[in-house]
Amino acid sequence: MRNRYVDLLRAVAIVRVVTYHTLGFAWLTVAFPAMGLMFALGGSLMAASLDRGGDGLGLKAIGRRMRRIVVPFWVLGAFAVVLMSLMGGLEHSWRLVLWFLPLDDPPTSEKGGVWFSQIWYVRSYLWFIILSPLMLWLFRKAPVPTVLVPFGVLVALWETGHGTGGMVRDFFMYAPMWMLGFAHHDGTLQRISRKVLWPACLVMGGIGLAILYSHPGPRGYDMNDAPIADALWSTAFLLVMLHAAPAALSLGAAEPAVEAINRRALTIYLWHEAVITAVRLAAVAAGVSLLGPYGGLLQLVLVFALVTLVVLALGWVEDLAARRRPRLVPLPSRAPAGRLDDRAQPVPV
Repeated sequence: MRNRYVDLLRAVAIVRVVTYHTLGFAWLTVAFPAMGLMFALGGSLMAASLDRGGDGLGLKAIGRRMRRIVVPFWVLGAFAVVLMSLMGGLEHSWRLVLWFLPLDDPPTSEKGGVWFSQIWYVRSYLWFIILSPLMLWLFRKAPVPTVLVPFGVLVALWETGHGTGGMVRDFFMYAPMWMLGFAHHDGTLQRISRKVLWPACLVMGGIGLAILYSHPGPRGYDMNDAPIADALWSTAFLLVMLHAAPAALSLGAAEPAVEAINRRALTIYLWHEAVITAVRLAAVAAGVSLLGPYGGLLQLVLVFALVTLVVLALGWVEDLAARRRPRLVPLPSRAPAGRLDDRAQPVPV
């Protein structure tokens, strides 16, 4: 059965990601830190899968989760390799196998890289899946140190000039969020008193915002340019949002849309950057301006319309990956709300 609160958070996160990448509003990264949220929801689902896995090593749970990620990714990978080969500049080497299993960033061409800049998330997500049995064991043995250590490593990476990006930086930046998902699954967060939680969140969030606004990046006050501020602010945000999770939630008339987004979250995430790039290239070719409020609105409408078409054309691959009956329109039969559904697969931001 589905947890409607989790579904709502994931749907808002996906819409926020697409909107941010389309319009580039830095304030969105502060108002709703979607990436940290998606890693946290992924950690919660992974903990649930491991607890139900039936084998001590968690191999079955790892296999199920990886299958749900890589099968839709193969469709994107086939498109990416063909497109970049036609554009020219793609190096044909053994690293092309990373478009089959992206344990590192797959190779891209200079022109094609902008179409697929979102694939870092898939790489990070797969590593969290693979390492989750060990991470969950460590978390349950020593929850506070296990969450704090990645923060320390992230600060060390930043201070030594290695914290601006890459696989290692991404892992230590989002590992605390993934393990907050463990805490959400175990009910640990709900047992924390508000008298302890709220002051801690105010301190962490305040420090994060102070770092951001005292050291603006190339895009202004954008959390993506300030990893330490992002980690602190996202953690505070997640603690509040997950601690406040209701036992049950009715979405009313919004439920079909929220459920559809959840059923196709991975497809939306994988393809939205390519859609945005295509819309911008088409606008340049047609001599249409996408600047200003009206241009931005036009761009946003076109992007969401084309993403919807991609979802209708390719979203059924997610059903195959989850071993469900393929559906053109992702609206399955109703199920009672309340518990977490292992069928839904979270993604990015």
